[in-house]
Amino acid sequence: MRNLDKYKGVIPAFYACYDKEGNISPEGVRALTKYFVAKGVKGVYVNGSSGECIYQSVEDRKIVLENVMEAAEGKLTVIAHVACNNTKDSQELAAHAQKSGVDAIACIPPIYFHLPEYAISQYWNDISSAAPDTDFIIYNIPQLAGVSLTQSLFAEMRKNPRVIGVKNSSMPVQDIQLFKQAAGEDYIIFNGPDEQFISGRVIGAEGGIGGTYGAMPELFLKMDELVKSGKLEEARLIQYEANEIIYKMCAAHGNMYGVIKEILRINENLDLGGVRKPLASLIPEDMPIVEEAARMIRDAKAKL
Repeated sequence: MRNLDKYKGVIPAFYACYDKEGNISPEGVRALTKYFVAKGVKGVYVNGSSGECIYQSVEDRKIVLENVMEAAEGKLTVIAHVACNNTKDSQELAAHAQKSGVDAIACIPPIYFHLPEYAISQYWNDISSAAPDTDFIIYNIPQLAGVSLTQSLFAEMRKNPRVIGVKNSSMPVQDIQLFKQAAGEDYIIFNGPDEQFISGRVIGAEGGIGGTYGAMPELFLKMDELVKSGKLEEARLIQYEANEIIYKMCAAHGNMYGVIKEILRINENLDLGGVRKPLASLIPEDMPIVEEAARMIRDAKAKL
């Protein structure tokens, strides 16, 4: 069996960090990385949905990853999402990720065109071949990608020895059970939807990768600890609090990641910029929502 322990735990999805001109901010990337090291999370998931990867260039994503690796100093498990909407760019990012020393690369399926499963598996295997010494994680997020990871496609991908598991962001928590039962203990399944963190962990996920973890890592670390010790009632109460915070963060006119970055400015003195168009920026009317969500996080942390 493979040693998958470095992937088991709370792995926040890394946020895009911009300067005042809207370009990648290496200083912001390094500051956010050090913040995660200080919080004691297991690792970071770089250049995924929370990293606004769809709206960034290949060069942007290289700059982000290089600065994460420099600032992490080997203290975090680093998973780099490398998928682009063409194989060539994805392979370039995969090779760069391996050269940078990441623990794993991850990929969504190709989006827009609805490709047959044999084309999807070819896409993933071609990307994996560009990083032959690096673990590969399938990213299943059908509500955004428009493609679901089926059991037959997962079985085909397990023929690739570099495939170690699935980041499952589909909403049915049962999918985690099905992937886990199909793959066994030699593969790891990550819970994706933050609102069902403890549900995913209980039904079979050994770790979690989430876009709101970064705003309140203490809550998810505590839930993970309580699940491991079998204190599910206590974990459920924290999950309810985290969910109320998530609902509040989603109530603004601006994009949720813009809300989170402003919360991190208020609560943690981190300046990560805004969001990249076409994502909606915050407007003045959003500030009471942001401030309330920031206060809710502070209050929830104080109870731990």
